[in-house]
Amino acid sequence: MSYSIEKRDMGYLLFTITRSEKRNAINYDVMHGLTEAISLANDPAINALVITGEGDQAFCSGGDLSVFHHLQTKEEAYAMLSKMSQILYSLLTMTKPTIALLNGTAIGGGCELAAACDFRLAREGISAGFVQGKQVITTGWGGGTILAEKLPTVRSMKLLMEAEIQTAEYLREVGFIDHIYSNKPITACEAYMEKLLVVDLEVLESYKMIWIQKWEESKLRERIEKEVRNCSVLWESDSHLKYVQNFISKKTQK
Repeated sequence: MSYSIEKRDMGYLLFTITRSEKRNAINYDVMHGLTEAISLANDPAINALVITGEGDQAFCSGGDLSVFHHLQTKEEAYAMLSKMSQILYSLLTMTKPTIALLNGTAIGGGCELAAACDFRLAREGISAGFVQGKQVITTGWGGGTILAEKLPTVRSMKLLMEAEIQTAEYLREVGFIDHIYSNKPITACEAYMEKLLVVDLEVLESYKMIWIQKWEESKLRERIEKEVRNCSVLWESDSHLKYVQNFISKKTQK
């Protein structure tokens, strides 16, 4: 199993990517686990969903290229990208609060996963970045479109177009990170949630519906689909395929 799902005493569901040896990169098993967790979180007994990674090195390093490297055509890439975009849209439009607990570095698709959550908590000293541009592709799971919904235009453009890894402190300044903690991740997360979860769940869900309705009316799902298709075209480019080959070669040599 590449993940674990646990109901915690406070009533929230904790989803953990358990692939620390792969820097918690996302494979098809993790995709299945996220789908399962989102479904389980709809249980009336669950009041929130928290997503984190195993260990203290990485929250999520994005898609596992050692798994996805065989995807060479835009059609092959689209199948994978579309599947994950549907998962992130389901996560984004959950009526219950969702939290990305960044226990370590978040890279590429890991930032897209974090962006789809309502709140992002980061351990002091970690770094994160939408580095897809350096891989000669764009965000392809809907994360760019989601980021554009959550941050001012200039800030989201800068994060996406520069494709740099940034400090947690900088990401808090621009509004991507909501809180930086220094103690144990779960302890910090539960302390953050205390004020949130003291409010009746029906109230929280009613407020969440304000944004969900806005996203539905602005056809966010359709806009994400365009992002996925644009990325799938870039995926089959010679430049991206060369990047993937070099990445795999470096991994093999280690």
